[in-house]
Amino acid sequence: MSETEISISTEFSLSGQLLIAMPNMLDPSFAGSVVYLCEHSGKGAMGLVINRPTDLAIESLLEKINVEVEGYMPAHFPVMMGGPVASERGFVLHTEPLNWNSSLKVNDEISLTTSRDILEAVARGQAPGKWLVTLGYAGWSEGQLEEELAQNAWLNVPANHEILFDMPLEERFASAYAMLGIDPALMSGAAGHA
Repeated sequence: MSETEISISTEFSLSGQLLIAMPNMLDPSFAGSVVYLCEHSGKGAMGLVINRPTDLAIESLLEKINVEVEGYMPAHFPVMMGGPVASERGFVLHTEPLNWNSSLKVNDEISLTTSRDILEAVARGQAPGKWLVTLGYAGWSEGQLEEELAQNAWLNVPANHEILFDMPLEERFASAYAMLGIDPALMSGAAGHA
């Protein structure tokens, strides 16, 4: 068999992982941020910042889109600033059930939904097991994220439910670094190459 007959997929994907901004990150949209990557392929990447709250609580967001709250609503469940792209659009990152009218299945445990039906379920007290809502998302064009990784702008680590959904927002950045055994306070912004 010749080399031209062999087809091996070598596509690199970080879908389902966390990106952690390095101390040298100067972009104010991402400095000090933790991003959950929902999709990453040769065509680009899309993720949600999971540690930056807006001033808006979920109940206020539901009111603004004319969804009446009929069930239990957490006293202060903040809406996250998911990123600088489409900041007027809502995204719900969640566990089971995974299939709504417009969902992207990230993996066997997590989906990203953009349809109104999930917010109506939240308002009725029938929210998915774990969930968070963002306005906007972070997007990278083809090759852009790979270039930023090569420039040491980000570290990546596999995501876990505790950081995504349960941990206080102010602890998510340091906890993501801790998964790598690193204290972010001791990190240098300078990159080194051997």
